[in-house]
Amino acid sequence: MSVAILRELSATPEASQRELARSTGVSLGKLNYALRALVDKGWVKVGNFSRSQHKLGYAYLLTPRGIEAKAKLTKSFLARKMREYDALREEIEQLKREVGGG
Repeated sequence: MSVAILRELSATPEASQRELARSTGVSLGKLNYALRALVDKGWVKVGNFSRSQHKLGYAYLLTPRGIEAKAKLTKSFLARKMREYDALREEIEQLKREVGGG
Protein backbone atom coordinates (compact mmCIF):
# COMPACT_ATOMS: atom_id res chain seq x y z
CA MET A 1 0.00 0.00 0.00
CA SER A 2 2.82 2.44 0.82
CA VAL A 3 4.26 2.16 -2.68
CA ALA A 4 0.91 3.00 -4.26
CA ILE A 5 0.37 5.97 -1.95
CA LEU A 6 3.89 7.31 -2.50
CA ARG A 7 3.48 6.88 -6.26
CA GLU A 8 0.18 8.79 -6.23
CA LEU A 9 1.59 11.54 -4.03
CA SER A 10 4.52 11.90 -6.38
CA ALA A 11 2.23 12.20 -9.39
CA THR A 12 -0.52 14.35 -7.85
CA PRO A 13 0.61 16.08 -4.63
CA GLU A 14 -2.42 18.39 -4.71
CA ALA A 15 -4.95 15.52 -4.70
CA SER A 16 -7.38 15.40 -1.79
CA GLN A 17 -7.36 12.50 0.62
CA ARG A 18 -10.64 11.33 -0.90
CA GLU A 19 -9.09 11.37 -4.39
CA LEU A 20 -5.99 9.57 -3.12
CA ALA A 21 -8.12 6.93 -1.39
CA ARG A 22 -10.10 6.35 -4.57
CA SER A 23 -7.01 6.11 -6.80
CA THR A 24 -5.17 3.74 -4.44
CA GLY A 25 -8.20 1.59 -3.68
CA VAL A 26 -8.20 2.05 0.10
CA SER A 27 -10.73 3.54 2.48
CA LEU A 28 -10.46 7.19 3.43
CA GLY A 29 -9.73 6.25 7.05
CA LYS A 30 -6.97 3.85 6.04
CA LEU A 31 -5.44 6.44 3.74
CA ASN A 32 -5.52 9.07 6.50
CA TYR A 33 -3.83 6.66 8.90
CA ALA A 34 -1.16 5.79 6.30
CA LEU A 35 -0.53 9.46 5.47
CA ARG A 36 0.00 10.27 9.14
CA ALA A 37 2.50 7.42 9.39
CA LEU A 38 4.33 8.65 6.28
CA VAL A 39 4.47 12.18 7.73
CA ASP A 40 5.73 10.79 11.06
CA LYS A 41 8.49 8.89 9.22
CA GLY A 42 9.51 12.09 7.49
CA TRP A 43 8.70 10.73 4.03
CA VAL A 44 5.87 13.18 3.32
CA LYS A 45 5.49 16.85 4.12
CA VAL A 46 2.04 18.46 4.26
CA GLY A 47 1.77 21.99 2.98
CA ASN A 48 -1.16 24.37 2.67
CA PHE A 49 -2.09 25.96 -0.61
CA SER A 50 -5.09 27.83 -1.86
CA ARG A 51 -7.18 26.00 -4.46
CA SER A 52 -9.49 28.97 -4.78
CA GLN A 53 -10.23 32.19 -2.96
CA HIS A 54 -12.74 30.46 -0.69
CA LYS A 55 -11.14 27.10 -0.01
CA LEU A 56 -7.94 25.97 1.66
CA GLY A 57 -6.34 22.73 0.51
CA TYR A 58 -3.26 20.66 1.21
CA ALA A 59 -0.37 19.40 -0.85
CA TYR A 60 1.33 16.16 0.13
CA LEU A 61 4.93 16.45 -0.96
CA LEU A 62 7.49 13.67 -0.89
CA THR A 63 10.57 14.64 1.05
CA PRO A 64 14.01 13.51 -0.16
CA ARG A 65 13.70 10.65 2.36
CA GLY A 66 10.28 9.86 0.90
CA ILE A 67 11.65 9.75 -2.63
CA GLU A 68 14.42 7.41 -1.48
CA ALA A 69 11.93 5.22 0.39
CA LYS A 70 9.66 5.09 -2.66
CA ALA A 71 12.56 3.88 -4.80
CA LYS A 72 13.55 1.20 -2.27
CA LEU A 73 9.96 0.02 -1.78
CA THR A 74 9.42 -0.13 -5.53
CA LYS A 75 12.60 -2.13 -6.03
CA SER A 76 11.62 -4.53 -3.26
CA PHE A 77 8.08 -4.83 -4.64
CA LEU A 78 9.34 -5.60 -8.15
CA ALA A 79 11.82 -8.18 -6.87
CA ARG A 80 9.07 -9.91 -4.89
CA LYS A 81 6.73 -9.92 -7.90
CA MET A 82 9.45 -11.36 -10.13
CA ARG A 83 10.06 -14.18 -7.62
CA GLU A 84 6.32 -14.87 -7.51
CA TYR A 85 6.20 -14.89 -11.31
CA ASP A 86 9.14 -17.30 -11.57
CA ALA A 87 7.62 -19.64 -8.96
CA LEU A 88 4.24 -19.57 -10.68
CA ARG A 89 5.79 -20.23 -14.07
CA GLU A 90 7.73 -23.20 -12.65
CA GLU A 91 4.54 -24.55 -11.04
CA ILE A 92 2.72 -24.30 -14.37
CA GLU A 93 5.54 -26.13 -16.15
CA GLN A 94 5.49 -28.85 -13.47
CA LEU A 95 1.72 -29.27 -13.85
CA LYS A 96 2.10 -29.52 -17.63
CA ARG A 97 4.71 -32.26 -17.20
CA GLU A 98 2.42 -34.11 -14.77
CA VAL A 99 -0.51 -34.14 -17.19
CA GLY A 100 1.69 -34.88 -20.18
CA GLY A 101 1.24 -31.55 -21.88
CA GLY A 102 4.81 -30.39 -22.01
